[in-house]
Amino acid sequence: MGIPAAQSEAMRVAIIGAGPGGLCMGIRLKQAGIEDFVILERASGVGGTWFHNRYPGCAVDLPSYFYSFSFEKKYDWSRPYAPQSELLAYMEGVAEKYDLLGHCRFGEEVESTTWQEGEEGANEGASGEAEAGWFLKMASGETLRAKSVVSAVGMFNELVYPDLPGIEDFEGPAFHSARWDWDQELAGKRIGVIGSAASAVQIVPELAKTADQLYLFQRTANWILPKEDAPYTSEELEAFLSDPAPLDTKRQEMFDIVDKGMTFKNTDQIDQVAAAGEFGLSQVEDPEVREKLRPLHPYGCKRPLLSNAFYPAINQNNVELVTDSIDCLTKSGIRTVDGEERAVDLVVFATGFAATKYLSALDVRGRGGRHIDEAWKDGANAFMGITTTGFPNLFMLYGPNTNNGSILEMIEYQTNHVLAHVQRMEHENLAWVDVKPDAQESYNKKVQAAIAEIPVWNHPVNGYYRSASGRVVTQWPFSMTEFREMTETIEPDAYEVGVAE
Repeated sequence: MGIPAAQSEAMRVAIIGAGPGGLCMGIRLKQAGIEDFVILERASGVGGTWFHNRYPGCAVDLPSYFYSFSFEKKYDWSRPYAPQSELLAYMEGVAEKYDLLGHCRFGEEVESTTWQEGEEGANEGASGEAEAGWFLKMASGETLRAKSVVSAVGMFNELVYPDLPGIEDFEGPAFHSARWDWDQELAGKRIGVIGSAASAVQIVPELAKTADQLYLFQRTANWILPKEDAPYTSEELEAFLSDPAPLDTKRQEMFDIVDKGMTFKNTDQIDQVAAAGEFGLSQVEDPEVREKLRPLHPYGCKRPLLSNAFYPAINQNNVELVTDSIDCLTKSGIRTVDGEERAVDLVVFATGFAATKYLSALDVRGRGGRHIDEAWKDGANAFMGITTTGFPNLFMLYGPNTNNGSILEMIEYQTNHVLAHVQRMEHENLAWVDVKPDAQESYNKKVQAAIAEIPVWNHPVNGYYRSASGRVVTQWPFSMTEFREMTETIEPDAYEVGVAE
């Protein structure tokens, strides 16, 4: 593969994605005095999932204070569980304050990234190892070259649509919840929402306020917990800003609870949470509908959901819960397997993301031209969730088996670890680092063994935790504190390296 002259000089780091992970990585690089990096973002602005997810009712599902970085805490969220607009504004403010916008290239979708082995004598006599690096091809056709790549595409990147006959036949507006069409008038419409998990739980109460008729098509009932979410008063917000210490203490208390609870090993705590879910379910007035909404799996098997408005919305006369399987979409409605067709003017696909794909959502080829799909044929896996063997100088944020507790907290630990690798390569004059296969295999055996000991994650239920092979590839089975301690150092013996000459 020849190197075009205009791209022969490799930048130090290319970051894919300007969501929380990409922004945090950029900040860490700048704090370390590294300015030779670019952030490639296919959208027109920063924010990642908080840029794309703009559906009615979109909000955080952990307390708001978990959604600001430790080095840039926000104390004036409008409520305990902040709406999407505030999350996006926070991320935009962070990008501006830390001078990241000059490093961002918006509207730049990375189509593929390929590892180029060094060639002796390439580029005016430079050593082969010194020339090793990544070539990133943009959808525009442009090619960029970088010594290291940081994937900040995360889990919620590739949209999932239901595999239903007739989707192309439906003549009304139809769109995914993560690509909401705000040009569509919702008031007075007959709306079909397909899916009943995280986004649907937030969308349904909002649509029910003005829709003529709302049909919620549910495949699996989920645990939906109440939340303390009364908006803060102006007096409370003023107190938070004038003396943030009490809120910091509250955050630490909540961190300790989440740190222990998100591993789902404490059965007493699970029982307490399930009881809260039962209390919420008791708000459903129709006993038949209530039983249809009752989860058949233990709490913790799937992503925990929070809402104070969902169950009351189900009680409204203009809302119908449909649990019969969908047969197809027609020109003007949705037909279930019992033959009944419900006429709708608009369809919302609240069907989530291909959460188990991670980096394989892109076309990635590593050493020897090996494709990421081949390397991950049994499911995405990586060493510490950050590096994967055969793909040198390629680092992942929010990668395989790192989903636990506060995403931003975990991202900070990961970016610190990636920065340590970037600095090590400079200090030790390394052209590349690549995790050894035995180190990655040993690590993942430990992780999977721990997952096997968590009953709720091994219950036979549909969810995004598992790859097609059945392997749990999203969840971190230990505490956030253990992840931080693990990633604070680099194990030199776990990596193969190439020295730049």
